[in-house]
Amino acid sequence: MLVSKLMTQPIVSVGLDDTLKVVKHIFENAKFHHLLVVEDGVLFGVLSDRDLLKALSPFIGTPRETPHDTVTLNRKVHQIMTRKPITLLPNADVHTAISIFNRYNISCIPIVNEDGKPVGIVSWRDILRSIENSYMKKQSKKPH
Repeated sequence: MLVSKLMTQPIVSVGLDDTLKVVKHIFENAKFHHLLVVEDGVLFGVLSDRDLLKALSPFIGTPRETPHDTVTLNRKVHQIMTRKPITLLPNADVHTAISIFNRYNISCIPIVNEDGKPVGIVSWRDILRSIENSYMKKQSKKPH
């Protein structure tokens, strides 16, 4: 199976100079865990919700919040993103993606076209969901 069959699209992206406040708002209102960092159509990096949690003060939004805590929301995406992420083309086999997930400590792979522009994203959850769907289809076809 090709990664293009399981990749999530359209992508949600942020720019290099977007603030962590913007990223926090996106993650609070979305059901995904990764953002692609794109500038002028070119992929520069990946930012996960875990990257954001590590970069922000844990006191934001609590009674213990101080002005120093809220300053962390003004940091820029390029300061905490993962640069030069491992990417795949849409015609890559899902087994290649599985091998990358097993070899490297990453949780998503941006899918880019031949020009290096992002067209989708695949997470290990997408692969597991595909395996589950395939299994469930086979189970429903079995005679009882």
